[in-house]
Amino acid sequence: MDWDVKTEEKFNVLISRIPVFHRRITESVVRKQAQANAAARKSLRVEEEDVISAFFSDVPSPFYSMMVRLLEQNGFDYKKYGFPKGQA
Repeated sequence: MDWDVKTEEKFNVLISRIPVFHRRITESVVRKQAQANAAARKSLRVEEEDVISAFFSDVPSPFYSMMVRLLEQNGFDYKKYGFPKGQA
């Protein structure tokens, strides 16, 4: 599946900042879920919302604060898409 160029660039930078021992599994799981999210929207392209949703659905709670920090540091505006869910 194709990715929005800017979204994929930001995703790759974010992945490069994840501790090396978690990097490969994080990239694999989030990439797969982001593509599933795009497919569920009937889109042919992965967009920022798909990546953000994948991170929030698949990152274990012990890594939650690191994930939020990395999203913010890499220009992902998760609040724009209503994340974290259930908070204003």
